[in-house]
Amino acid sequence: MTTRCGFAAIIGAPNAGKSTLINALVGTKIAIVSPKVQTTRMPVRGIAMAGETQIVFVDTPGIFRPRRRLDRAMVTSAWAGAEEADCVLLIVDAADLVADPNSLGARDTMAILQGLKDSNSKKKKALILNKIDGMKRTDLLPLVERFHAEGVFEDVFLVSALKGEGVGDVASWVAARMPQGPWLYPEDQAADIPSRLLAAEVTREKIYLRLHDELPYSSAVETEKWEERRDGSVKIDQIIYVQREGQKAIVLGKGGATIKIIGGLAREELETLFGRRVHLFLFVKVREDWAENREHYREIGLEFPHEK
Repeated sequence: MTTRCGFAAIIGAPNAGKSTLINALVGTKIAIVSPKVQTTRMPVRGIAMAGETQIVFVDTPGIFRPRRRLDRAMVTSAWAGAEEADCVLLIVDAADLVADPNSLGARDTMAILQGLKDSNSKKKKALILNKIDGMKRTDLLPLVERFHAEGVFEDVFLVSALKGEGVGDVASWVAARMPQGPWLYPEDQAADIPSRLLAAEVTREKIYLRLHDELPYSSAVETEKWEERRDGSVKIDQIIYVQREGQKAIVLGKGGATIKIIGGLAREELETLFGRRVHLFLFVKVREDWAENREHYREIGLEFPHEK
């Protein structure tokens, strides 16, 4: 039996749909999703099988013009993922690009395209025009022609990652470009992310979804303790770090109502993901400098960038 195995990096501007796409490609949720841009902070590896081919999809943080230390670490990680992969998928929010060619997302996409050109890399690249739901073909065709003319992409795919439309074509294209070699993971493994880290990411997603604009990018979640119980359940203690006392009050809510809801939503999803009972305990701490903490970067797999 001839087996193939390789890496496919998914890159794009913030909120283009990278995490939704990788979840669809893998067939299960491995990356958190929210309407907030810059939700993904670290590279997440999702594993998919296509016959005798194993594909390791790398969901990278969104690429944008960085302002903070964490921003720079995320963007560096995304480009590193593209550099190390066997092929690269650039995902674009097609609806945003048509609605406003000068939007921040459109400008970030054009900057990424230029970065791919400047790299002079010979690896295969494909463009994914995502979020095509309800779009007119007359709007999409000029986009396809425009990106084809750039001479960067071998193929262009029209996809709705949310609905799963066109995702199979992307997987087939990637599988055909994976090099021969042994599989790196068991056939039934869907992700390469420690359970402690996945649990923290799920809770962070629930914070984003619940608090929307009240707590933009000012929080981090750390799994402090993981205790296996005799009955097969697991006890998880997590710390939610915020930067100010006022933010702590927002996370807790009146009488602790908000954190109770966040904990309930996170626990419910973790029980589904892990297939067992989860006892989740959340604590909120103020740490003004969490985004400058070297250990936090190491915990989520990012290089700690030096100040410029």
